[in-house]
Amino acid sequence: MFNVSHLTRNYGSFVAVDDVSFSIKKGEIIGLLGHNGAGKTTIMKIVSGYLEADQGEVSFNGISLKENPKLLQKHLGYLPESLPVYPEMSVAEYLDYAADLKGLKITEKVEEIKRVIKATDLSAKLLAPIQTLSRGYKQRVGVAQAILGKPKLLILDEPTNGLDPEQTQHMRQLIKDIAQEATVILSTHIMQEVNALCDRVLILKSGQLVLDEKLDVLQHSKHLIVETDCKDLDMLKKVSGVKNIEENNNNTLLVEISKQEFSRTICSDMSKVIIEAGANLFALYPQKRDLETVFNQINNDVYSSKKQAVKKGKEAKNAA
Repeated sequence: MFNVSHLTRNYGSFVAVDDVSFSIKKGEIIGLLGHNGAGKTTIMKIVSGYLEADQGEVSFNGISLKENPKLLQKHLGYLPESLPVYPEMSVAEYLDYAADLKGLKITEKVEEIKRVIKATDLSAKLLAPIQTLSRGYKQRVGVAQAILGKPKLLILDEPTNGLDPEQTQHMRQLIKDIAQEATVILSTHIMQEVNALCDRVLILKSGQLVLDEKLDVLQHSKHLIVETDCKDLDMLKKVSGVKNIEENNNNTLLVEISKQEFSRTICSDMSKVIIEAGANLFALYPQKRDLETVFNQINNDVYSSKKQAVKKGKEAKNAA
């Protein structure tokens, strides 16, 4: 279990990370999202031990980052957005150097380097100086060093940056395979990557965690789309679980329901009412939201205002 508790980091008067807490279980792939300046990179730097927090705790499987930073870092693999490499080194030399930094023993180092080269498909460029590589190959070198030593906690910042579609598919599968035995934090601006890989999404705004939700739950709204020529909206509103109905064009109704988990029951009841009224039912299905829509709603204060209200309520309760 990976835990972040009340993490705070200031740069002078600027609050980069503001009281952020979350937990991640083994096997989960978490998407860390937010606009530039939202606090993503600062959190990743703190978690990796590169940067100290002003307040808060980070722990992994009971190991405290504050008390045992070196021990925790042994379990960590990190791909920053801009990987610091030595351009004059060959790929093989750099991976050998990275393995030494991670403290891999000679007996396991060679096998580990072979494993990551195969996993990232780098064998064709093994002896090439890093400065001669394309952006995509440099990115694969970065991922290779991150997964050396089979880390139990893997932090990836834009892992598919610069990769072509075929390489992107390969990288996605690699991340899924790694996640079977590890915890993965994925930071990206590409919503398709989050949809393809992640179990949960954490969204930051102005240093605060404003959303922590499973992706499948997030993509379902509390609305149904009903295509029917039934005009008796008052009758439909009487269906148990229906909160409101809005009439759109082309015989389409937007039905707000009380709880998304009861949508199947509400759909069944509503279809019976429409048919028994002698009207036609052409289609009835839950409305789905894409991640980009949710992200835009958050940055238009739909979610963050709720977060602020909850936070103020907790502060008032604690003060009392």
